[in-house]
Amino acid sequence: MKITVDEGLCCASGMCVVRADEVFDQREEDGIVVVLDDAPPPEHRDAVREAAAACPTGAISLTE
Repeated sequence: MKITVDEGLCCASGMCVVRADEVFDQREEDGIVVVLDDAPPPEHRDAVREAAAACPTGAISLTE
């Protein structure tokens, strides 16, 4: 799995962090998503899929 983020689409809702805080964080200054691990290990992949699905703007893309 490979994670990519379109920062221009990110609305800083934080849903990704709620679902997968091992993989996502938010910048302090504006809340925009930060990817901590763009190729997460298998044990985090279900949470990452949930985070991508929960993103209200579709800013998170996954390549399996």
